[in-house]
Amino acid sequence: MSGLGWPGRGRRGAHSGAPPGGVGWPGRRPSAAADDADGTADDSPVRRTGPAAASPVGAGSKPVAPTFPGSRTVLPAVLPPALRTGPKAPAAPVVVTASVEPVDPADPVPVGDAPTPARTPTPTPTPLPDQVAPSTAPAGAETPHDQGRVPAAAAEPALQRIRAVLRAEGPPVTQAAPEEDLPIGAQAAAAVRALNPDGRHDFPSPPARRVITVANQKGGVGKTTTTVNLAAALALHGAKVLVIDLDPQGNCSTGLGVAHHSGTPNIYDVLIDQVPIAEVVQPAEGVADLWCVPATIDLAGAEIELVSVVARESRLQRAIEAHCAGSGADLDYVLVDCPPSLGLLTVNAMVATQELLLPIQCEYYALEGLGQLLKNVELVRAHLNPALHVSTILLTMYDARTRLSDQVAEEVRSHFGPTVLTTAIPRSVRVSEAPGYGQSVVTYDPGSRGALAYVEAAREIAERGAAEEGVQA
Repeated sequence: MSGLGWPGRGRRGAHSGAPPGGVGWPGRRPSAAADDADGTADDSPVRRTGPAAASPVGAGSKPVAPTFPGSRTVLPAVLPPALRTGPKAPAAPVVVTASVEPVDPADPVPVGDAPTPARTPTPTPTPLPDQVAPSTAPAGAETPHDQGRVPAAAAEPALQRIRAVLRAEGPPVTQAAPEEDLPIGAQAAAAVRALNPDGRHDFPSPPARRVITVANQKGGVGKTTTTVNLAAALALHGAKVLVIDLDPQGNCSTGLGVAHHSGTPNIYDVLIDQVPIAEVVQPAEGVADLWCVPATIDLAGAEIELVSVVARESRLQRAIEAHCAGSGADLDYVLVDCPPSLGLLTVNAMVATQELLLPIQCEYYALEGLGQLLKNVELVRAHLNPALHVSTILLTMYDARTRLSDQVAEEVRSHFGPTVLTTAIPRSVRVSEAPGYGQSVVTYDPGSRGALAYVEAAREIAERGAAEEGVQA
């Protein structure tokens, strides 16, 4: 192929001995190519190299990394013959006077100033302190494994501490915080205590059966909510509880999951037709040892029908006594939920009991109606039930964010003293949601603020009752 040469050569032919004047290989200066053509070799240790400089070298030497055209490369002190390329390269290497140590052929090293790659030693598994095998080397001799290691004398204290920890002989290791120390753990533990599945948190049982009427002629103060949740809390903590719904709205029956539609046997049949309570009572849903006497809309006409009945004020009292003398003999508590009025139904409830529980909303209107309620209690005590007394006052719908709640609570506590429970029921959306599912808040969300507050209120009622009976005895 005339007129063509190898890549990087001139157009003088493939067998031309030298490039044309002014034309050199890639990466070489024209002057350097001209010098080579004239027979003068560039022996300078610093040369311009091109792709041809990356050609393989002789055996036993490492290849030189290719460089870009125009870069400057520092040549090694001893230049192998294979690197001396060109038309008139010397046959023997040019040796520069220098002190060069002999190289072992079995372990060659790079020539000159080329960087030496670090050799990564093979990792050796480190045995445990108690599994270190004794060395067979003479005393004081350094073995290959000893290079870069801490002397045994210096490492001995650390090994002693490691052995002590492994053998559980050292100081106790700091344990993680118990689950109850965390907020979610504390809430879960409180929920378990509220439900009391194993009976370890039972309340003290009363020495005698307690019949408690929950009354307040002011509507919306939490009478029904208090009755349902106190009954559930007492039943979950070891007591047998009967709830009597005297409100024609039947909200207490709804909260306990008891059917109270029209035609259901209810408290109206007990008051008007003198049907035994055992024939109308129903077990509450989801809570053992809790029963309910439901109320239907028929109860709304009971007050009119009771007007002409003889001993109309004591109808409920006789029904409760008859039930407790028979199938309800093992009852610990009987809670009566009253309507928001001071009619015959409320009077029947006051005559049937000795204890009166007054829920008071932390607002001004509740305080205003409290005086009228206390006057009616005095009338019933004077003419119908001398043993009636206000045993418990419970503050409901307490909102700690408002100063009004604090003022009402302070006023009630200063007037009634220890009759007021220490626990106040806070405003809680869970308390309002629970009736929609036919449950008390204690079973609906036992870890909520409202549920825990009602459980504590029930505990106070149980403990106070046991303490009072002990004092009287």
